[in-house]
Amino acid sequence: MSAPAPSPLAIVDAEPLPRQDEVLTDAALAFVAELHRQFTPRRDELLARRGERRAEIARTSTLDFLPETAAIRADDSWKVAPAPAALNDRRVEITGPTDRKMTINALNSGAKVWLADFEDASAPTWENVVLGQLNLIDAYTRSIDFTDPKSGKSYALRPADELATVVTRPRGWHLNERHLQLDGTPVPGALVDFGLYFFHNAQRLIDLGKGPYFYLPKTESHLEARLWNDIFVFAQDYVGIPQGTVRATVLIETITAAYEMEEILYELRDHASGLNAGRWDYLFSIVKNFRDGGSKFVLPDRNAVTMTAPFMRAYTELLVRTCHKRGAHAIGGMAAFIPSRRDAEVNKVAFEKVKADKDREANDGFDGSWVAHPDLVPIAMASFDAVLGERPNQKERLREDVAVAAGDLIAIDTLDAKPTYEGLRNAVAVGIRYIEAWLRGMGAVAIFNLMEDAATAEISRSQIWQWINADVVFENGKHATAELAREVAAEELAAILAEIGEEAFTSGKWQQAHDLLLQVSLDQDYADFLTLPAYEQLG
Repeated sequence: MSAPAPSPLAIVDAEPLPRQDEVLTDAALAFVAELHRQFTPRRDELLARRGERRAEIARTSTLDFLPETAAIRADDSWKVAPAPAALNDRRVEITGPTDRKMTINALNSGAKVWLADFEDASAPTWENVVLGQLNLIDAYTRSIDFTDPKSGKSYALRPADELATVVTRPRGWHLNERHLQLDGTPVPGALVDFGLYFFHNAQRLIDLGKGPYFYLPKTESHLEARLWNDIFVFAQDYVGIPQGTVRATVLIETITAAYEMEEILYELRDHASGLNAGRWDYLFSIVKNFRDGGSKFVLPDRNAVTMTAPFMRAYTELLVRTCHKRGAHAIGGMAAFIPSRRDAEVNKVAFEKVKADKDREANDGFDGSWVAHPDLVPIAMASFDAVLGERPNQKERLREDVAVAAGDLIAIDTLDAKPTYEGLRNAVAVGIRYIEAWLRGMGAVAIFNLMEDAATAEISRSQIWQWINADVVFENGKHATAELAREVAAEELAAILAEIGEEAFTSGKWQQAHDLLLQVSLDQDYADFLTLPAYEQLG
């Protein structure tokens, strides 16, 4: 008797979507099921290992470079694989979710790369997960167009040689996809996003002169990078494309990963194309890991922690040095400003800040940087053009002048700034507004002229939590307490109601967002990720 066929993936509690059969084909689902069988047990072990490491940091309040991997760091002979032509010049990258309009606008934006985001800029509704994949397939087959129902404006792709190269970001390891299950167990969202995209597009992208390129989010260790590398090896064999076709850029957006940059590149060396310096998730990770560390780890208002803060400078300079030593691209952080259609003065001030930020990155040796809006592409491009000229990157700039000690990366108390009452208000205001939009299925949200994503909500709620637990006293004499946070949140909710009116307020998810923000900000048991309880409430 022959062995029974492997169980197919079950689609659970999901309303059918238009054209979903083009994405959820039997062959694609069989591939995702195989990824799940082969790799989810290791994913589970690595998530457990995160908890153990966090407990160790709670005990010691410190981190260091790993003694067991010292030989990898000391060996100057290894390099990552050379960049493919389509990823050699990355001087400006635009980020955004994979809805139909954004897909066209990002590809047309003039940026060298589009980070097509299934992660922090996308709320993982079933519709966003499946139709986002469909939009990318349609883009590669040039069968995508869009007419805005409100404005009547039509959008279509420019010629192929004017389009950005796509680098897709799947969800982080901690998130599951509840609508796809195998024998009752949900498949990790990362494997769903990676698997569907890779299966449908790997060969198609090769035929277009590009390839399946990925951003890997929220990596916490080189062992997690090793897992991704093994997935790439398996996937390339499965669909019959050459090893090394996949390229991955790893976001160094956790404090533990900052101590393992070389090891992360080493694990992925046949598939690595660079590292990226995040900001909000990185600060969130510092709070999360060192929340028991006392006053010296208390961060001031998030907007007071610029990339010129000594510990942030240590992190970015170490990243550039590490990448260039190993032949990888170093990609800078986000310019999140959204130009105002009404206020030219706001734009002028913001554009100057964006220019200063991108000038600094280009002069520090970064090979490219992120923007959140097409209007910022020319500003960032000018900063990098001024330094790079005709060169595609500046990987030859080795930054051997940089020397970063382990303690430099966590020297939070080198900052003069202190938490402020206005900082608390802002964290609450932004947190409620972002979570409300996320619960309605929007992951990238313009708030107070900035494009915010899930990392914003994470740092906001983490700061509220940290300030309360550290008994911070603000400049106006008020103590950070749960009562004060509730008072500010109630005032903010009332202000939103007055601003948008009863009808819009009731039809939104404002009370739910308010309650969830307070839950994750005030619970003594700090939630690892806000998106875990939020996902339970997502339609």
